[in-house]
Amino acid sequence: MKPLLRDVPVLGREGFARLAYAEWGSPKATRTIVCVHGVSRNGRDFDALAADLAQRGARVIAPDLPGRGRSDWLSSPMHYTDRAYTRAMATLIARLDVEQVDWVGTSLGGHIGMMMAAEPGSPIRQLVLNDFGARVSAAALRRIGTYLRRDWRFGSLGEAEAHLREILAPFGALSDAQWRHLAEHSVVEDGAGRLRFRHDPAIAMRFAVPIMLDVVLWKLWDAVECPVLILRGEKSDLLSAETVEAMTHRGAAARAGRVRAVEIAGCGHAPALMDAAQIQVVRDFLLGADATPRRARRPSPSGATSR
Repeated sequence: MKPLLRDVPVLGREGFARLAYAEWGSPKATRTIVCVHGVSRNGRDFDALAADLAQRGARVIAPDLPGRGRSDWLSSPMHYTDRAYTRAMATLIARLDVEQVDWVGTSLGGHIGMMMAAEPGSPIRQLVLNDFGARVSAAALRRIGTYLRRDWRFGSLGEAEAHLREILAPFGALSDAQWRHLAEHSVVEDGAGRLRFRHDPAIAMRFAVPIMLDVVLWKLWDAVECPVLILRGEKSDLLSAETVEAMTHRGAAARAGRVRAVEIAGCGHAPALMDAAQIQVVRDFLLGADATPRRARRPSPSGATSR
């Protein structure tokens, strides 16, 4: 399966900017799932998950956040704000013309999903937080900021892939094909015969001042009411096991018995959601009884269609 590559204009502080997204499955699907990537990544990280979910009848949308992937860069570093991201995602959901969406968010994508799910009247029906939660480690954010502030350049795709294998090792054990997929969608020619990462260097300005205290988001978490699946990489330095445990007992969703947590072995920050076992955890939560591949459906002896 291959996605359709589309875009939508999003109004920001200095006019419209193009928000790119990959679309899988039928626009007529009864279930729409939005998958949002981490701070320096892009929507093509979700190709394996999106293809699996689309095979089971879902429509899957994987946007490139502003300044990443195929989306336009914003005119000022100061414009890469939480408000800009939630505004862009609200516009995207309006474009999709659906009443509700399920949300899969990795790291920053999880933060955006939590912010939107906490709003009154939110269109988010179910929320998957991939290695993100109500308390975020300052040390991990400093590590991410230090990395983002460097101007990485590569002489070849192989060199870029080798770098990603090292820096993204916490994603978990990936196949050679998966590492090559990540590399192919992570870099672009810089016009001087080398490759650079496919994001605006200005996104690093968010980390210009070292973060010395953990980011506490309990007020936000307390307002989330929809069913939530929390995924934590076993070795994550961003989301602690203690925070996950507290999230399963605190807040509106937890009080209603709507929070489930799963720890992913062999991963840090953040599980790639590319292998079969991780995909199944997400699929079972989002689709449940609808998780049978369309191609695998057979008429039952009574003539009914199995699900």
